[in-house]
Amino acid sequence: MEINKNQILESNKKGLESHNENFDFLANKLTKQGKDVNQIVAKLADFQVAIPSWALGAGGTRFGRFSFYGEPSSLEQKIDDIGILHSLTQTAGAVSLHIPWDIPSDYAAIKEKADALNIKFDAVNSNTFQDQKDAAESYKYGSLSNTSKAVRDQAIQHNLDVIKIGDKLGSKALTVWLADGSCFPGQNNFQTAFQNTQDSLIDIYKGLPEDWKLLVEYKPYEPNFYSTVIQDWGASLMLANGCGDKAYTLVDLGHHLPNSNIEQIVSILQLKGKLGGFHFNDSKYGDDDLTVGSIKPYALFLIFNELVYGMQNNPQNPDLAWMIDASHNVKDPLEDLIQSLEAIQEAYAKAMLIDQNALKAAQLDNDVVKCQEILQGAYRTDVRALLEKARLNSGGALSPINAYRDLDIRNTLITERGKHTIATGL
Repeated sequence: MEINKNQILESNKKGLESHNENFDFLANKLTKQGKDVNQIVAKLADFQVAIPSWALGAGGTRFGRFSFYGEPSSLEQKIDDIGILHSLTQTAGAVSLHIPWDIPSDYAAIKEKADALNIKFDAVNSNTFQDQKDAAESYKYGSLSNTSKAVRDQAIQHNLDVIKIGDKLGSKALTVWLADGSCFPGQNNFQTAFQNTQDSLIDIYKGLPEDWKLLVEYKPYEPNFYSTVIQDWGASLMLANGCGDKAYTLVDLGHHLPNSNIEQIVSILQLKGKLGGFHFNDSKYGDDDLTVGSIKPYALFLIFNELVYGMQNNPQNPDLAWMIDASHNVKDPLEDLIQSLEAIQEAYAKAMLIDQNALKAAQLDNDVVKCQEILQGAYRTDVRALLEKARLNSGGALSPINAYRDLDIRNTLITERGKHTIATGL
């Protein structure tokens, strides 16, 4: 299924008058505050977030999975779904593949389809947290950190194979997340596991094309609950530094212990030029993988405050890879992704409203109250009209959720694909 421009234009007619009134009011208000509204709208329009290939189907838990029907059963159909998202939001212009779930059978055809939908290939993701069919070795006791050289070599080769796949598609980064760790005290020698991981990553790093990045992800627990080899951003940073200048830390918003100050982590990594990218989601208890901004929207805003500051003041840090990494347990996956994209854009827009010069002055004066007022003044601003304008300027929908429902997209997908298709990688 593809959405044509006329369908979006027709959907936009219902809300256009209201949008114009809201935008004019907000634009006048922000202009009086010295904000360049056109520049903010342009930056919102340019901001693209990758959709992971595994996120187009229904998610699940250890106890069950409930389909929303009409799921994409092939990589081609997944890219079609991202095309729907991008047509509506104009901010989902990239796909992030997870290998071996989504190995193209015809690279030229996949690239042609993605190009037709204006979708690029973002970072590719390896998978050594599951045993693959007919694999010679098992990852039950770890992959890159395993005590067995044969297991480590298999995991290294898988990552090198993923790089080759991504290179054929135009990707420029490899993301490595390890489930490696231990469930019980004494199970692993911490130093040996860490050193094995470092050595393995160095071997993978040697296989990177010159213009690629290696993104090292971290997580404090799960599936191992006593220790994780790459447990926090410090471990990730050490491993990245041990590989070389093309290796960076990747931050997943769900991969932190409760109440961690993620915005501080982001800020320091940017200062050191070692923040490589983001996986967006939200959480109440742990790695819940909930819709972005559904639980802690103010925390997301504070993270974007640091990101905006870093993008303006830390040229030593490269352009970041942005991706949504959420699980849609009870929602239509496409609606959930639309909500996540909206939340990301909203946090970004609000962060751009912060008067960084005034905030700096208040910080230097130790005016704590003023600092809070500046931040919360930006956060309390309703910026939805700015997001709508950015989408309109790019040919997107005023309200992507309403357009999605007005066009009856899910039922159309069910008609085309059937009820009981299941997306790979779930």
